[in-house]
Amino acid sequence: MEKINKIDGIKRIRLGSLEPTLINEEFLNRLSKLEKICHHFHLSLQSGCDDTLKRMNRNYTIEEFKNIVNLLRTTYNDVILTTDIIVGFPGETEEEFEKTYNFLKEINFYKMHVFKYSRRKGTKANTMPNQINDDIKNTRSNKLIDLSNNNQLEYNRKYIGKALNVLIEEKEGEYIKGHTQNYLLVKIKNENISKYRNKIIKISAIDAKIEEIIGIM
Repeated sequence: MEKINKIDGIKRIRLGSLEPTLINEEFLNRLSKLEKICHHFHLSLQSGCDDTLKRMNRNYTIEEFKNIVNLLRTTYNDVILTTDIIVGFPGETEEEFEKTYNFLKEINFYKMHVFKYSRRKGTKANTMPNQINDDIKNTRSNKLIDLSNNNQLEYNRKYIGKALNVLIEEKEGEYIKGHTQNYLLVKIKNENISKYRNKIIKISAIDAKIEEIIGIM
């Protein structure tokens, strides 16, 4: 990444899904010196309950994860954090799910990608006892999706009235759209995609929805 950051013509570098334990002070000290890094980190949490994480064979605790989040928010004041969550993993009790829900409320992710556990032949989880039925999975999934949507809308509304630099990527109907450096999706009413594609333009945010911010030039 340090070498890529030096390449002329590259304006932004965005990391994909990261193993949370990769993030530590040394990593962030070096990363924060790279001005092209996007201030968006997708961390695969999977569960907010230590007991569930152990059954998933994840090698971190929720306390360690919280410390990682704090490091990121201290390093980047505009950082956007997203995550993956699995509901209905074998043995997940109502108490364990509530621990996950409360932990997610505390962390306040920008967005959570929520998945319902599904069995896969050949995996250890497939033969675990206490498989969760689909109705419970659906209820838990919907509860987390509602939380995620509320978080995302609240975050997006904070940007109304602010100037944002947006990398224009594609056209959607009468809008062109792209992302800010911290990976917020922005749509601008303008059909001239050929003029703006792959360019970074400054816009003013005038409205916010769950999935996007609406801007004007």
